[in-house]
Amino acid sequence: MSIRNETAETEPGPITTGLKRVVAASMAGTVVEWYEFFLYATAATLVFNKVFFAQGAGDRALIAALLTYGVGFLARPLGGVVFGHFGDKYGRKKLLQFSLLLVGAVTFLMGCLPTYGQIGIWAPVLLVVLIAEHSPDRSRAFWASWPQAAVPVGNMLATIVLLVLTGTLSDAAFLSWGWRVAFWLSAVVVLIGYYIRTKVTDAPIFIQAQQEVERVKAVSYGVFEVLKRYPRGVFTAMGLRFAENIMYYLVVTFSIVYLKNHVGADTSDILWWLLAAHAVHFLVIPQVGRLSDRYGRRPVYIVGAILAGTWGFFAFPMMNTANYLAIMAAVILGLVIHAIMYAPQPAIMAEMFPTRMRYSGVSLGYQVTSIVAGSLAPGIATWLLGEFNSWLPIAIYLAVAAVVTLIAALYMRETNGIDLESVDQADRDDLAKVGVA
Repeated sequence: MSIRNETAETEPGPITTGLKRVVAASMAGTVVEWYEFFLYATAATLVFNKVFFAQGAGDRALIAALLTYGVGFLARPLGGVVFGHFGDKYGRKKLLQFSLLLVGAVTFLMGCLPTYGQIGIWAPVLLVVLIAEHSPDRSRAFWASWPQAAVPVGNMLATIVLLVLTGTLSDAAFLSWGWRVAFWLSAVVVLIGYYIRTKVTDAPIFIQAQQEVERVKAVSYGVFEVLKRYPRGVFTAMGLRFAENIMYYLVVTFSIVYLKNHVGADTSDILWWLLAAHAVHFLVIPQVGRLSDRYGRRPVYIVGAILAGTWGFFAFPMMNTANYLAIMAAVILGLVIHAIMYAPQPAIMAEMFPTRMRYSGVSLGYQVTSIVAGSLAPGIATWLLGEFNSWLPIAIYLAVAAVVTLIAALYMRETNGIDLESVDQADRDDLAKVGVA
C-alpha cells in the first residue's frame, strides 16, 4: 500500500476537508462553463437563427446556427493540447484559475456580439483531473463525479435566467436585447468561482511527479508523449465519450428543436421540462459515482451504453404524445441514462494515465471526441428530421453511436480502486526499460 493511500485511511479529516475545497473549486468553474454552453445551445435554437442569419431562411438558418455552435468544439482539441501541456507542466491550480477567467470573459462578450442586421455574417477545458488526484482510491469515482454534477447546475442557472427573461419580456424585447443579459450575468458566477479557486492547491502526487520530471530531464509530457506511450488509453477514452457526448446534446439541445418545431411545444414549457431534468441529473450523477466505486467502472458503463442505444426508440414517441408528463419523463430518462456513462468518466480517464501526462491524456480523450460527436449531433439530428420527417433515423444514429461506446467499455481495463501511485510506478518502470529514467 502506498504512503498516499495510508494517509487517506488514517487521516480522513484533513484530507476530506481539503478534498471538499477542491471539489467546490472545480465545480465553480464547471458551473460557469456549462452555464455558457447551455445558454449558447439554447440561444442557438431560439435566438441565433433569427438574429444572426437572414430572415426567411427557415430550417437552413436553424441548422446553420447549430453548426456555428458546433464550430466552437473545433477549438477543444487545441485547448486540450495547450491546456494539457501547461497543466502537466505548471500545475492544475493555475490552469483552473486561468480557464475560469477565459470562459467567463468569452461568455460575457457573447452578449456584446452584433447581429446580422448590423454587420451580417470558442471552448472550455476539462476541469476534473485535480479532484481525481486528491481523491482516496476507494471513492475516486464518487468525488470525481462532483464536477460532472456541476454541469446540470450550470444548465439550471442558465434555464432559470432564460425562464425569467422570456417570462418578463416580450418576444421582440428578448430577441432584441434580453438574450444578451443572460450572457452578461455570467460575470457574477465567474468572480465567485475565481475566489474559490484561489483557495486550492495541487495534489501531492502531482507535485511529486513534477519534481521527478525536473530530476530526470529526459522525461517528457504533453499530447505527443501521451499518444506515443498511451494510445490505448486515448482511443478508449474517445470511444467511451462517443455515445455519451452525442446523447447529451440530443437530449439538451436537439430536444428543444424537436419539441418546438415538430411537437409544437411552448418555449416556456420546454425550459421547465429541462429544468426538472437538470435537477434530477444533478442528484443522480454522484450516486452513479458511488455505484462505480462499489461495482466497478466497466459494468456501470456497459449498462449506460446499452440503455443509451434504446433511448431514442421510446423517447421520441413519448414526446410525440404532447403529454407534459410523458415529455418530461422522456427528457429526465435521457439525462439519467447519460449520467450512468458520464459520472464514472473522470475516474476512469484519470486512472488510465500517469500523473506526468494525465491532464494531456484526459483532455485529449475528451475534446477530440467532441468534434465528431456532440458538436455535430444537434445539426445532424435536425437534418435527419428534415430529410425523413421521422424520429427513427435519429434513434438509429444514437444506437450506432452506443455500439461504438459499448465496444470501448468492453475493451477497457477495470481500474476500480487502483492507486494512482501504482500507475506512476508502472510508467517509471516502462521508462526504465527504454533507458529514460
